[in-house]
Amino acid sequence: MASRLVVSTFVSLDGVMQGPGGPGEDDSNGFPHGGWLPPHVDEGFGRIMGEQFERADGLLLGRRSYDILASHWPHVPDEEGGAKINSMAKYVATRKPMNAEWRNTQVLVGEAAQTVAELKRSTDGEILVQGSGDLIRSLQEAELVDEYRLLVFPVVLGQGKRLFAEGATPAGLKLTGATATDAGVAYLTYEWAGKPVYGSVV
Repeated sequence: MASRLVVSTFVSLDGVMQGPGGPGEDDSNGFPHGGWLPPHVDEGFGRIMGEQFERADGLLLGRRSYDILASHWPHVPDEEGGAKINSMAKYVATRKPMNAEWRNTQVLVGEAAQTVAELKRSTDGEILVQGSGDLIRSLQEAELVDEYRLLVFPVVLGQGKRLFAEGATPAGLKLTGATATDAGVAYLTYEWAGKPVYGSVV
């Protein structure tokens, strides 16, 4: 028994994942570019996201991402995706105890390196990590990410929280898929392949 941990996230061409959904979503550190995602949403984007949630058996979130999604999805009609997301297992990784009112949510209190490792060992299927930049960095450091599904948007922001920040744990990745939407969003999938392999072209 072991789950596969998949990080699905939206990033700009220069790797920024902060505040994609709208102004005020995450304006920490004076981030002025909130809302860079919506102008590039089209049918292809919707299809990709729908397929990701249909494949997932559980959803893992950090505290901030949980608060954002839990304020939205319980009010979404079943036929617009609410049935799947509201009924699936959800996990919140947090260092402090909290009350989770969103249906089928389990709170994982402690250090994510330990709590998520135990979650992977004790469950089957696919656990999807959506957003949750701080959590992702902890998972990267503990080498718990099995796959990345990146939607890369045709915009350069120049500042903000990045998926692979300075000091990120080195990792080798294997490209397993590449496509693009009509709006120009590249959808790239990578599997974790252990440590980087080095060589020389000299």
